[in-house]
Amino acid sequence: MPPNPLIALVNGRVLGDHGPREGLAVLVRGKRIVAIVAHDDARLADAKQHDLQGRLLLPGFIDVQVNGGGGLLFNDDPSVETLRGIAEAHRKFGTTGMLPTLITDTAEKMCAALQAVDDAIEQRVPGILGIHVEGPFLANARKGIHNADLFRLPDDDDVEALIAPHKGPVMLTLAPDQVPLPVIARLSGAGVVVVAGHTAADYATTRAALDAGVCGFTHLYNAMTPLASRDPGVVGAALDDPHSWCGLIVDGHHVHPATLRVAIAAKARGKCVLVTDAMPPVGSDQPNYVLNGQTIVMRDGICQSEAGVLAGSGLDMASAVRNAVQMLGLPLAEASRMASSYPAAWIGLDRTHGRIAAGYQADFAVLDDALVVQETWVGGVPYPVHA
Repeated sequence: MPPNPLIALVNGRVLGDHGPREGLAVLVRGKRIVAIVAHDDARLADAKQHDLQGRLLLPGFIDVQVNGGGGLLFNDDPSVETLRGIAEAHRKFGTTGMLPTLITDTAEKMCAALQAVDDAIEQRVPGILGIHVEGPFLANARKGIHNADLFRLPDDDDVEALIAPHKGPVMLTLAPDQVPLPVIARLSGAGVVVVAGHTAADYATTRAALDAGVCGFTHLYNAMTPLASRDPGVVGAALDDPHSWCGLIVDGHHVHPATLRVAIAAKARGKCVLVTDAMPPVGSDQPNYVLNGQTIVMRDGICQSEAGVLAGSGLDMASAVRNAVQMLGLPLAEASRMASSYPAAWIGLDRTHGRIAAGYQADFAVLDDALVVQETWVGGVPYPVHA
């Protein structure tokens, strides 16, 4: 058999740009999709066929906020092996690309995390696309579970570390009320995906930050000033701005479903993105973990400290998609885009990732009618999702 045989994914319902369609086959060679063809296309005769058994074939999910999984926390050990384990845990739930997320930590830990992600991409660890650095340039008033003792302003060394050439996208969550506008502009101008979060900013400050280069919002509604009648706050700025993206945690705990529907209705199509903010219990049978010296316990999918502070989530991307359909009433095609093509656009990978189309990376999530993942493909390689 040649090193890159032609593979045909057949007998599935392919979720393309216009919803799920039957009677199509997806041709894959190596890491790329070659074509989407009719089920009787002559090219299928030369391909090794993979029967999808009537299941849904979706673009693989892209999660831009993953703190951990499989019992591992990125902050604990920012290494290639940790990244390999986290990515493997999330593949069970259809995640084919992610930004491992470093929560507020020291400058040394941030540099180690940046290097680990570069090394993982260099070593072709499946699923690692780039990095999300969430803090330490945040506001104490909206700290959430972050360690405020480590909050600080970015210095020249921080900026240089973030804007240095990296193997994949670098997303940075910062508080616009803490970081000067020229720093935001410099980071954004150098290609960093600058987003606002854990911030006590008012509307005007947030609007100025958007003009300076902020392009999105980390877990909208959570850890930011709310929308009020005479004080729009960060949420008002996010919903008012037509160009920025908003990450949404659709777990039924972080934000009320009606509040999420308001955001989706307010934002332009393509600007709401599903994220998990996942912690070590995802893909693990261990519900407890330690963060900043605090024991965090997951009960009923909710990760909380002993004081009741939310500490990330126990959400996976398949559940996020399922919740978007069942809890928010979205069409599956739109929920799928919120987990694939929209996040790909946010991090600048929409020409290669997030769609089932010729020339795109062969990343797929195969779901049954209950929207439970049965197969995950990364770069044309199928991975088992059941133990």
